[in-house]
Amino acid sequence: MSSNKDKIDKERLPVHIAIIMDGNGRWAKEKGEARVFGHKNGVESVRAVTEAAAGLGVKYLTLYAFSTENWGRPAEEVDALMDLLVDAIEKETPTLQKNNIRLLTIGDINRLPEKTRKKLLDCTEQTAGNTGLSLVLALSYSSRWEIRNATQKIAADVKEGKINPGDITDELISSYMTTRSIPDPDLLIRTSGEIRISNFLLWQIAYCELYFTHTHWPDFREEEFFNAILSFQSRDRRFGK
Repeated sequence: MSSNKDKIDKERLPVHIAIIMDGNGRWAKEKGEARVFGHKNGVESVRAVTEAAAGLGVKYLTLYAFSTENWGRPAEEVDALMDLLVDAIEKETPTLQKNNIRLLTIGDINRLPEKTRKKLLDCTEQTAGNTGLSLVLALSYSSRWEIRNATQKIAADVKEGKINPGDITDELISSYMTTRSIPDPDLLIRTSGEIRISNFLLWQIAYCELYFTHTHWPDFREEEFFNAILSFQSRDRRFGK
């Protein structure tokens, strides 16, 4: 059986793919299950897409795992998500090592529970030397939080005389973002039919290609991921020129 993977031009891969993993709750509801059931099955899609990206040679994959707005969800769901995250990180660390995948995080991770933060930092440290795919988890992240945080730091440095206002460039602003060591995304994928950005990487996606699919995240696997890359490769990217 032929695969979309065979049609991909490996010489024109997006360097950085970002994904808004939407639809876990809707998927679970359609099956008459609690939202947490959807989150648990969504982990399988994370595994499948991460391995597919690594196998192709994609350099960066950023997953919008938990937004700052998600803290407003019912405490029971948030607690279950955090437990699921700890469990997934613990189980997947050996696989990340085996596949030469480095784990990174962006977001206000100081808001995460101590147990979650510790597992996250342990995995980040263990995989720091890996040179294949960089898997970036956006946790307790929102773009407005990031831009506000960067602006406050720039303002403080201007006040201390470290920066002149005239020296503030796009590059300087980018250097104050949590993504400063990560290239801007080339392709942003959103699952589950919603056509919006939801406060995700607003600064970084200025010239990013967007791909929307009605498929809920727990059903989004390798073939649709490959299809999104083929859609990206069919476009003429002019960057406003």
